[in-house]
Amino acid sequence: MAKAGTLRRFSRLLTNNIYISLGRSCCGIKQEFHTGPKVCKSQTYQKSKQEKQYEEQQRRNEDAGELTELVRDFLLPDEFYKSCLNIGVDFFCGVPDSLLKDFCAYVTQNAPKEKHVITANEGNAVAVATGYHLATGKHPMVYLQNSGLGNIINPVMSLTSPSVYSVPMILLIGWRGEPGKRDEPQHLVQGQATPGLLAALGIPFQPLPDYEDGADQALLTAKHYMEKSNAPYAFLVKRQTFAPYKLKKIPTPEEYKLSREEAMKIIIDNLSQKDVVISATGMLSRELFEYRVAKDMGHEKDFLTVGSMGHTSTIALGVAMQKPKRQILCLDGDGSVIMHMGAMATVGQSNQTNFKHIIINNGAHDSVGGQPTDAANHDEFSFSKIAEGCGYRRTMVAVTPEEVAQCVLDMRGMDGPVLLEIKSRTGSRKDLGRPTRSPIENKEDFMHFLAIN
Repeated sequence: MAKAGTLRRFSRLLTNNIYISLGRSCCGIKQEFHTGPKVCKSQTYQKSKQEKQYEEQQRRNEDAGELTELVRDFLLPDEFYKSCLNIGVDFFCGVPDSLLKDFCAYVTQNAPKEKHVITANEGNAVAVATGYHLATGKHPMVYLQNSGLGNIINPVMSLTSPSVYSVPMILLIGWRGEPGKRDEPQHLVQGQATPGLLAALGIPFQPLPDYEDGADQALLTAKHYMEKSNAPYAFLVKRQTFAPYKLKKIPTPEEYKLSREEAMKIIIDNLSQKDVVISATGMLSRELFEYRVAKDMGHEKDFLTVGSMGHTSTIALGVAMQKPKRQILCLDGDGSVIMHMGAMATVGQSNQTNFKHIIINNGAHDSVGGQPTDAANHDEFSFSKIAEGCGYRRTMVAVTPEEVAQCVLDMRGMDGPVLLEIKSRTGSRKDLGRPTRSPIENKEDFMHFLAIN
């Protein structure tokens, strides 16, 4: 591993230059490119929709007076954290979720570093929690979105099960797609299946109450079960269970001025009409959809990976292998790549010349609350070195609009697999919407576009 000082010097150089792992500049040929609008250095803070709804509900609670049945309760993240400590649960790990973001933010901000781990994926979290139990005999907590249940099935069945190693832990699960609530198609499918999946896994569960006394009693129930059965116990967390808690913003290095959305626009502006785009789940796909609308481009060139976090690059690889004459660009995020990083080994060893991998790295799980990823450690974490070790033919890093534009043009002419990492700042527009076309419509348009040679 390179020393931190050396990597800092690389970081300073990136302000004016792009480097390739082989030591050759990718900017040798002068080409026309589009860098997009100028970057705004500061953003005015605005209350989130959730914060406004919370304040409005507090006013309604006051109007309800003694009509307690009309009062809408919220769990305070700090009080729930203290309640966990009171039953001996003092270790937390998992993957952040939008429904848990306020509690996750509190844990990220306040738990001792040795008592909290943001893991690559949910299965890793179950494994870390198991190690903690083996070393201490205590009961850990694993937090996750219900879409991550698929990642925990193997370790739950073959590791924590009472029939195998019998490891107790609390699973705090964000219940996206809860029946009767509006949500995205992929979440509605998962939400309906969640109770049945937990039942099939043999894990007892209950919805987490949204008031302090109820939550305390639920935690005691979980404690008694874990002490008696030495097995996992789950809580399903409905939307707006927790009161808002603001995570302190992770400081972004001064030279990383581009936002994810600005970087995406520059990428799209420098592609050809036949180029194919597969974009990662979360804000990136939403921003891409809205940019296509704003530019009246149509949506057939893009496959929006609305779920299946971490699998964007392997979807793109499957397309690239069958369409070798087309340029296939995978637009990824740092959290997505880290979740299933083994995919980079498959891509690197594929020798797929038309595969172009672009990772927009803002060092955060930006779509679900802004908790940091391991890639936020820019001095010691390097996607380029990982890609090189996996067999990617070229790697590049870009910071400025001009660097991004030039690298996109250059990588289109290179034999892949090629990696471009774009260092960006965190944050997104408050008025960012969601795709107005269904996943099936997206699929049909995309397949039609691929069929055109």
